[in-house]
Amino acid sequence: MKRNIVIATIAAAALVSGGTATAFALGGDDEPSAAGKSSVQVKDDDGRTFDDRDDAYDDDRDDQDDRNDAREDAREDAREDAREARGDKAENAAEAKGAKVSAAEAIAAALKATPGAAVSADLDDDNGGLVWDVDVVGKDGRTWHSVQIDPGTGTVLGSHVERDDDGDDAAEDARVAAAVKGASVSAGEAAKAAGGKGAVTSVDVDDDAARVGSWNVETTSADGTESHWNVDLNTGKVTVDRTDD
Repeated sequence: MKRNIVIATIAAAALVSGGTATAFALGGDDEPSAAGKSSVQVKDDDGRTFDDRDDAYDDDRDDQDDRNDAREDAREDAREDAREARGDKAENAAEAKGAKVSAAEAIAAALKATPGAAVSADLDDDNGGLVWDVDVVGKDGRTWHSVQIDPGTGTVLGSHVERDDDGDDAAEDARVAAAVKGASVSAGEAAKAAGGKGAVTSVDVDDDAARVGSWNVETTSADGTESHWNVDLNTGKVTVDRTDD
């Protein structure tokens, strides 16, 4: 769940040398905080980003369209879809493998820097660098923080306060904050519970239903296949998320 961020974009301030990243000290959430560059950069085998590879595939298909008839176009479309699916799975696998810091560890690091209750954690691609983006509701139950964690080192790269100035998300935010506060199973515990299903790449509150009753957890297998699970907020029971079928 994301709100419009009104804090100015945090400037990158980490020095990367010899494959390790050193981040400058962070300020409080109410003042600009230094943001470091992730130590995990994901690229494919020939050094291009996955997006570059997708663009190359698109160019190849355009050339084929100019030369082939409708039947061959259909065959090429099928081949392209298969290549893109393989590329997506390869990208998923590379990102999951690159995250040496688990979702539960990233959540713990975020809560150490910003006390409160974690609402979500997502492994995101930020301009070619991976980061754990952890949303935390502060101890006041109203202030939402976004904390970025380096998935290679566990370092806090940056943080900022998220605000809902127009109030559109106020009711939903309050409902989710109350559910998380009253839950027996935390976001970190949900990540651990689903960890046996694969590498956890996302943990979020299931706020689609009228009653918030579970965590949504996304896992990635070694071959890049993504799966979705529900973890009960009270019992920790893990079940398949059928809504994505």
